[in-house]
Amino acid sequence: APNTSVKSSLSAMHASSVGQRMKWAVKRGVTIQHIQPGQPQQNAYIERYNRTVRHEWLDQYIIESIEEAQDYATQWLWTYNNDRPNMGIGGITPAMKLKMAA
Repeated sequence: APNTSVKSSLSAMHASSVGQRMKWAVKRGVTIQHIQPGQPQQNAYIERYNRTVRHEWLDQYIIESIEEAQDYATQWLWTYNNDRPNMGIGGITPAMKLKMAA
């Protein structure tokens, strides 16, 4: 598996889980690069995506099971990646862009 780099803030992690996460990462060949505490701009794209996920679907539901969370995540990701306007392609949806290309 290719090496993957993940930026993370130690202060955002619960101390007891740091060791578990590091073992998980090492086992999978993932390199963790820690950002400086209080500097979320060093990880801006991930921080923005996490905020969007929380605002657009996590805060909208009371999730009662892993399966339910997976279903909501799948539905939301489909909408996020296909049905919502994307400024990178002129403010249209990817579905519209695909239709225009056909």
